Amino acid sequence: MNVNYENVSQAAEKDIKELQRNIANFKSGEMIEDKFKHYRLTRGVYGQRQKNVQMFRIKIPYGKLTAEQLVRIADIAEQYTNGNLHITTRQNIQMHHIKLEDTPDIWTLLAQKNVTAREACGNTVRNLTASADAGINPDEPFDVSPYVHASFEYFLRNPICQEMGRKIKPAFSSSEKDSAFTYFHDFGFIPRVKTDEAGEEIRGFKVVIGGGLGAQSIVAHEVYDFLHEDKIIPFMEACIRVFDRHGERAKRLKARMKFLVKKLGVDAFMELVEKEKKSLKNQTVKIDRSLVGIPNPAPQQTPPTTSPQNEEKYNQWLSTNVFEQKQKGFYAVQVRVHLGDLSAETARQVADLVKNYTADDIRLTITQGFLLKFARLEALPHIFNELDKLGLGEPGFNSTADVTACPGTDTCALGVTNSTGLAAKLESVIRAEYPQLIHEKNIHIKISGCMNSCGQHMAANIGFHGSSIRIKPNFAPAMQVVMGGGVDPEGKGFVAEKVIKLPTKRIPEALRWILADYEAHGNDGEYFNDYYYRQGKRYFYSLLTPLADKSNLTEADFQDWNQDHTYKQEIGVGECAGVSYDLISSIINDAIEKVALAEENLVLESWADSIYHSYGALVIGAKALLLSKDVHCNTHKGIIDDFQTHYVENGPLNIQPNFKDYVLRLNQYEPSEDFAKLYFNDAKAFVEQVQNIRKLQLLQDGGDKLVIDEYYKA
Repeated sequence: MNVNYENVSQAAEKDIKELQRNIANFKSGEMIEDKFKHYRLTRGVYGQRQKNVQMFRIKIPYGKLTAEQLVRIADIAEQYTNGNLHITTRQNIQMHHIKLEDTPDIWTLLAQKNVTAREACGNTVRNLTASADAGINPDEPFDVSPYVHASFEYFLRNPICQEMGRKIKPAFSSSEKDSAFTYFHDFGFIPRVKTDEAGEEIRGFKVVIGGGLGAQSIVAHEVYDFLHEDKIIPFMEACIRVFDRHGERAKRLKARMKFLVKKLGVDAFMELVEKEKKSLKNQTVKIDRSLVGIPNPAPQQTPPTTSPQNEEKYNQWLSTNVFEQKQKGFYAVQVRVHLGDLSAETARQVADLVKNYTADDIRLTITQGFLLKFARLEALPHIFNELDKLGLGEPGFNSTADVTACPGTDTCALGVTNSTGLAAKLESVIRAEYPQLIHEKNIHIKISGCMNSCGQHMAANIGFHGSSIRIKPNFAPAMQVVMGGGVDPEGKGFVAEKVIKLPTKRIPEALRWILADYEAHGNDGEYFNDYYYRQGKRYFYSLLTPLADKSNLTEADFQDWNQDHTYKQEIGVGECAGVSYDLISSIINDAIEKVALAEENLVLESWADSIYHSYGALVIGAKALLLSKDVHCNTHKGIIDDFQTHYVENGPLNIQPNFKDYVLRLNQYEPSEDFAKLYFNDAKAFVEQVQNIRKLQLLQDGGDKLVIDEYYKA
């Protein structure tokens, strides 16, 4: 298309032009593939399982969209993709089968409607999620939406979180019930209110850190019972700085904040956080509580229909998908979206419904659906009729019948087995055989195509993740059964336990056995997880063992869901994993770029940002020289310590008092013009020294050196 930057912010325009330039550099061979991959991930462009096409992820903080934004996304999906909008468990929208060359145009069209893909993927602060009912929840102390939005804006393009060892995922819950699953996030915030001596309300948050799902799931640790609202962003920034410096970078499976907190211990981690606070850009960040306002309802009008076309289904839908807001007389409509897949045309019709009958504030949910606000009671039958015509009127939102599943082997390179086909099958089993479970809100089923938990299976009462079973000479597609995860009615979070691995075609029968046993042996009114832990893991292993029998496998057991051919084990490599490689000279160029960014921020009088770019230049320059000697570089702390040994104590550089103190001066001073300029000049001089040392090494080595190892990522 002809690029039109009208209504595009200056920052977004810079992002788009940079993306265009780097695509051209990659196509011409000036930028090697691995380096380009690292770059494009932070711009929302992720390689698919299928070759030569990309998945494009939009970053939608707390899932908030206007009708106009939804229409723009639908138009893009229709023009550039297969026409499908996929809602994720992190309140994003993904589009698939996109050509790399089209991504700048897509970015531009999104930016015109104030939507971004910046830092939707990659080792950054990912999408900040929140309870979809924030602002209307009758139980909430206050609306967390402004706090999530302020945090999103603060960390977007922030220098401290552009090149971390791994991603950071924050979540905000609207109440103590923890409907945002804060307990398995890097940062979790639950709103609380105190009253001071004068009787004034003081807002704050219960804060948890270091949680996560995946192969090794960890429940987050509480670090504050009450942290003042103005302190939450500085706290996150200090933690991210600690993670950036001390976090693992080479060993991907150990490179999350949860492992750093576990390794150091919560108290030691928090001590490092305290040491970082002096150097922060802001000691407090006052949140504008009006940043995200309560939307206005659509103008009142008489709907075309005032009675439901299917009375029985409507009554079920009314009891399971609709609730009265804290704004009395208005209702929220929660919409189930099968597997999170919404066609472009359907999305446009939803947008029309929003404009006419609800507030212009759509919230995507972590259950891959969406929520509409401020519907009037008299409009509910018409809203139901219109949704039902679109296939969106199914009752049972967030119930046992509302199965969550990631795309699995449909598009994901990491997928081991198909999750979407199994999800559809389990939903059909529940609707046909257990119709009462559309009212059950305390048993949730979640499926992931691999162990990485994009479908959040470890947060499910009954969960499954993709695997395989070896039956020589073949493999059969399988699912690992996990049980006992999720949030109980009081808001306590649980991580599921692995129980048994079963052929995937036997999972529907396994679900039947589990539900039958719960009905037979669960105490009256007993929460499912209480029943599970009372019976114990061994009990359920024994219960399901007959289904693991390999001696009676049929031909169908060797075919995955939605497949008509024999299963072939194909485990891909995720885009955030794998071996990295680069020339030493290219790494030095990265340090030079950091120096340039530091100088650019000096001109802008952004002292803290300039200081952090100078810090990056020092560490990257040191890394380049260490790699030239084959010294592993898996943390920033390790780089700083090893550089002292190899290049100061036993090398050509004289840095006083030592390299560690020289680099970490940024923690000793508050950000100021004088220190920013001093630190910049030192970083610039250091990188020049690095270049000179490397020139001498090249004369000795006879050419540049290719670094091939996982430890390069530091």
